[in-house]
Amino acid sequence: MNAFPLARTLSAFPVLTGRGTRSLLLGAALLLGAPGTHAQAVSPAQAAFNQVNDLLVNEYGGLSGVDRAALRAEYQSRLDAVCAPQPQDCPADKAYPVLQAEVSALEDQHSFFMMPQEFQDFIASVSGGNRRQFGVKLAALDGQNRVVLEVIAGSTAAQAGLQRGDVLLTLDGKPYTYTALRDARLSGQGIQLGFSRAGQTLTTSLASSESSTVDLPRLSYVSRNGKDVAVLRIPTFISGGGVAQTVHDLVGQAQARGVQGLVVDLRGNPGGSLIECDQSISAFVPTLTRLARTADGADATVVRGGVRLENGRVVGAPIRNPQLWTGPLTVLVDEGSGSCSEFFAYETQFAKRGLVVGEVTAGVGNTSTRVFQVGAAAVQLTLLHYVKPDGTPYPESVTPDVVKEQGEAEIRLLTQGVDSALEASVDALAGAPALAADLSRP
Repeated sequence: MNAFPLARTLSAFPVLTGRGTRSLLLGAALLLGAPGTHAQAVSPAQAAFNQVNDLLVNEYGGLSGVDRAALRAEYQSRLDAVCAPQPQDCPADKAYPVLQAEVSALEDQHSFFMMPQEFQDFIASVSGGNRRQFGVKLAALDGQNRVVLEVIAGSTAAQAGLQRGDVLLTLDGKPYTYTALRDARLSGQGIQLGFSRAGQTLTTSLASSESSTVDLPRLSYVSRNGKDVAVLRIPTFISGGGVAQTVHDLVGQAQARGVQGLVVDLRGNPGGSLIECDQSISAFVPTLTRLARTADGADATVVRGGVRLENGRVVGAPIRNPQLWTGPLTVLVDEGSGSCSEFFAYETQFAKRGLVVGEVTAGVGNTSTRVFQVGAAAVQLTLLHYVKPDGTPYPESVTPDVVKEQGEAEIRLLTQGVDSALEASVDALAGAPALAADLSRP
């Protein structure tokens, strides 16, 4: 079950910083402006179309077998039809739906066109900025996104008292629909929500507000089969920085408590900064190495002890007081775990450091993409792919060691206070490896 059914999974893209230093990110930054300007005067719509199609020729490095020249010709004719009433002054926004359809026709799930509102939401997410929101993430039940999966700390939803497992029933006295909730979010109008919790019907008042998108990792504890287990929830790697440092800090807290196992919960985590992700992984895997292959060669990444090196140069601020968890480890994923969440799970498997539990992941974990601004919109395109130093390719998706489906039946259990996937992850700790003492040293 995708924990964020309405969220688009964002994948990796490189951003050039300084003199040739490549900083690899997953869905967490943007390159404002792009190659492909044309000297002759054209309409704004044609300029946007030309820019994207030049990018498809000069920058795209994905595995699509679609004939891009034929694709351009087909969609040029569609743009001509749309702009026929005003060919010289056709506004850029007339080209956006055409470009959205064209990039979709490329048949590369890692590449897509973002409409202006999607782009603005993306900017807010990757920068940790503000956007109008309730601060609640929902799962589908009975045809509507109505079950609370997560509440962002400090949000309107948190202040209203909503909790994981609550089921939304009514909105302003009428049967609940997600469409009505979305409209209320956009308008900012106050609403009355009726919901059930553990069989009890409750009501609360709330209104959406411009609030921070920062959603940092958090730590909780569960006791099962007589063991004290830490659960490290990482909802995203795109919270404007601080994710990896928080992961290391929380791992330190868990170790100080003396827990007997640790679960990293990446369900619904759509990805984010690969720097944040790699430094987070280093709290569990002593050393990881990766090659990013492009048409120009390969760039090497090595991560150890909270320090990330690209071609021998430090990238990103090193972690303060880095930690290394050496006890039993499981990583919990679902079909909504995408991009660098998949890197995290795969690095755990590859190093034989822990067990991955849950569903097959989203399938965007083996390529790098870049986001290019196109007027008020943007396009994300695949640029490169990743391998291990021995040539082993990163998988497109991660297959769990312990399969635990997370469908509607499991969502119904969650409304009764039972998180069956988390329970499966805790139980799997019994067979998860601990890190040998000699491997835990740098």
